[in-house]
Amino acid sequence: MKKLIINEIDYNNSIDIDLAEKLLENNTDLQSIDTKNWKEFSYIPNVKFRIAYCQDNILLKYYVKEKNIMAKETKINGDVYKDSCVEFFISPNQNDTYYNFEFNCIGTPHVGCRNTGTKKDLINPEILKLITIKSSLGNKPFDEKTGGYQWEMMIIIPKECFAYDKNIVFKGLTANANFYKCGDNTSKPHYVTWNPVGTKKPDYHQPRYFGEILFK
Repeated sequence: MKKLIINEIDYNNSIDIDLAEKLLENNTDLQSIDTKNWKEFSYIPNVKFRIAYCQDNILLKYYVKEKNIMAKETKINGDVYKDSCVEFFISPNQNDTYYNFEFNCIGTPHVGCRNTGTKKDLINPEILKLITIKSSLGNKPFDEKTGGYQWEMMIIIPKECFAYDKNIVFKGLTANANFYKCGDNTSKPHYVTWNPVGTKKPDYHQPRYFGEILFK
């Protein structure tokens, strides 16, 4: 099991996404999403991320280099996993209940809270509008483009998105989590993870294969 320490960025004034991005760049190390778990999906894009927390927000940035990009989904809680997509799953209580934060490459979010083996409860879209997202690809949908692309996405996730854990405090929290890259309907479908997943077929909804993160 991989382990990751998530540091606090101490900043008490109001923070917008550009400042959050700068603070994240200056105070964190790059992490890699590079584990190939299923041999039939051999393509591995180059994916890295940074993560920290500030006040009551998780700051998360992805850096992606891949052969093809696609962004058709524009509906909140739609099927963003079919597009070029990055994901962050977290179980705050280190059990089978977890939140799945998914974003296609133009920043359309899909967020649910679910328990292994049960139907997920989607987080209210009005709450998800509190997430701040900036993609270098903009926010307009497009069909698949091929030939090699590089893009970045900065995300601020406020604590309100943890709708079933309203009293969550990040500082000192030990949680289980995993970070992913996928693109189910692209010409190069891929399923790449931070912490290894030991299922026979691609399945990100497996908290038993999450790594451990500590909000220091």
